[in-house]
Amino acid sequence: MGKFLVGPLEFKGPCKGKKVEVKVRGDVLAQTDLNLYTARDWISFKYLNGLVLYGKGKFDGRGASAWAQNDCDRNKNCKHLPWSLGFSFVTNSTIRGITSVDSKSVHMQIFACNNLHLHSLKLIAPADSPNTDGIHVGVSRNIHIARSFIGTGDDCISIGPDTANLSVSKVFCGPGHGISIGSLGRDREEGDVTGISVKNCTFADTTNGVRIKTWEASPTPSSAYNLKFEDLVMRNVDNPIVIDQKYCPHNHCNTKGPSLVKISDVKFRNIRGETRTKTAINLVCSDSAPCEDIELSDIKLKYNVPGDYSVASCTNVRGRSKGTVIPPSCV
Repeated sequence: MGKFLVGPLEFKGPCKGKKVEVKVRGDVLAQTDLNLYTARDWISFKYLNGLVLYGKGKFDGRGASAWAQNDCDRNKNCKHLPWSLGFSFVTNSTIRGITSVDSKSVHMQIFACNNLHLHSLKLIAPADSPNTDGIHVGVSRNIHIARSFIGTGDDCISIGPDTANLSVSKVFCGPGHGISIGSLGRDREEGDVTGISVKNCTFADTTNGVRIKTWEASPTPSSAYNLKFEDLVMRNVDNPIVIDQKYCPHNHCNTKGPSLVKISDVKFRNIRGETRTKTAINLVCSDSAPCEDIELSDIKLKYNVPGDYSVASCTNVRGRSKGTVIPPSCV
């Protein structure tokens, strides 16, 4: 057990064995000197098959020493702070029981991975810590996230371009920005996002619930389809259900044209709870590629202002509603 100060570290394969086990014991503390981080990761795992990362230990990113240096909300060319744990080209692997606190940036970055199971995680940072996403996934296949607690200063889980067959279940999210697909459509020739399932999750005191966000003025077309958000509980949440195809954070984008990301076959089913904002359902789709086959089914989102009622707003949306929908459906 004990505490261990660890600088940037890389576990890189391929390895000869069928399985690579890494057990975490005690507290693993990150260096605070940012000049030591020449790569994007504090601790990285690359080109491994059969990795098992587990243990009751804790990764402490000591992010409070660095968050004040994050000026990405003001500086388009800002220097990005290091992620805590990076997984690249990792296959047939499991990450379980790990705790990560106070990451300088993203807690877990997953890139170009296949058949990865993550469960029983605790990812924690203050609500006002910048860009401390819990788990970010991109260019990956067959990723399964379950039975975890994620409370951060950004998205609990964010799902980037070229991701397929990802499931999220039994995750408690809060504080944070909710669970997001996107942002999509910022770069050229992005791969599609498809086969995403978010189910049996709870959101508490988050700034969003479930969200799909795409940049305006996409350079090339792409698609996001076969997306399911089901059996979700919203507790005192801003913006419980969102599609935002006019996404432009900090005004760092070109807004001269519409998003070219085509969103279709999206199901919002059995979502209930309380909204802190009057517009509980806000679907803003592209002027050039309207959202199609959008389903709102069995939704009960009550505005938590006494005597007032929640509303739904839709722009460029084609779809249907089923069962009871509160607020009254706009599709």
